[in-house]
Amino acid sequence: MLVQSLTACAIKPYVMEQTAATLSNQANAPEDDVLLAREASAFYLKFSESLLREMPQHQQLAETVAAGFTQYSYAFVAFEADKTEPHDAKAAQKIRVRAAHLYARAHGHAMRALELASPGFAKALSDSDPAKLARLNPSQVGLAYWAAASWGGLISLSKDEPEQVADLPQVIRLARMAWQINPDFGDGALSSLMGTLEAARPGGSRQHAAAFFEQAMKASRAQNAGPWVAKAESLALPEQDREAFERLLRQALAISAKHRHLQNEVMRERAEWLLEMADDLF
Repeated sequence: MLVQSLTACAIKPYVMEQTAATLSNQANAPEDDVLLAREASAFYLKFSESLLREMPQHQQLAETVAAGFTQYSYAFVAFEADKTEPHDAKAAQKIRVRAAHLYARAHGHAMRALELASPGFAKALSDSDPAKLARLNPSQVGLAYWAAASWGGLISLSKDEPEQVADLPQVIRLARMAWQINPDFGDGALSSLMGTLEAARPGGSRQHAAAFFEQAMKASRAQNAGPWVAKAESLALPEQDREAFERLLRQALAISAKHRHLQNEVMRERAEWLLEMADDLF
């Protein structure tokens, strides 16, 4: 019995490590059925999150969990709130509260992993003194990206909460740290996030934001529709440039039709909805 118990104890970490590795790799598995992805995501996220609690030091799994919650909130919850808003503002707000909680959950997982790897990271990030600036290593770029993306998503849904909005400089600082190491991360996703943040920040430069989006488009090799949708929403819409808005969204649709994968399917649905809403947006 003692031998069996010791063997079980020895096997458990190995099994958990293998499961964590499998779940981490599963995030990159090809899938272009949005409905199937939505139905499968809840179990996948809960299971991955439970495993992460047992293995908080597993950086790749933490990145996968943070990415999963961020993408789930953006694609399936926040977007649902946007579609609900025109006919039921009260219901849309309830959905946005849930989306904000999911973004916060994603952010918490990513930041905990960064803090475990570099104790004091969060405190250093909050300090605007360049001499005390937090540091990243190349293996942490993904974690930093998802921490910043989920944080930005949370702020975008909390515009009436000054304490949340006040964190925007930290979000930009974190995203920039990652961008300086690997600007092409995520086939342009990181540069696209930089463009969105630059366009959103008070006093942000349209020229700099446009440059980030151009960099994202180049890095994507015209295979990911995200930068086109982001540029349409972040620059063309606020400037009320309907021609550019529709052109960018139609380019996104062409890319998503040519390159079928889940992210592009999500962008296709959003681009189609934005085009349908154009008369109300302009």
